[in-house]
Amino acid sequence: MEKKLTHDQMHEMGLSHTHPHTETKAVLNRMSKIIGHMESIKTMVETGRECSEVLIQLAAVKSAIGGVSRVIIKDHIDHCIVDAVKENDMESIENLKSAIDKFL
Repeated sequence: MEKKLTHDQMHEMGLSHTHPHTETKAVLNRMSKIIGHMESIKTMVETGRECSEVLIQLAAVKSAIGGVSRVIIKDHIDHCIVDAVKENDMESIENLKSAIDKFL
């Protein structure tokens, strides 16, 4: 059985957390789609497509980024923050609050 490191041990080793994120594959898949979509929009601009068409596609990417952001936030709360609360790791909780402030 693998021994779980304490927050202090992880901090000393330069690790922020060691638990798996269950949504990593989904996040990476969504990110790949977003990147592909952005490449398509770049081509639209390069070929002189109408601004309204480009803006509609940018809105779709913006929505997709919001969706992947929600997945990351939920996964972080379900794993990192649950562990942080169990370990009374106020630094991780404050880091999430700061990240949400910047995100919003």
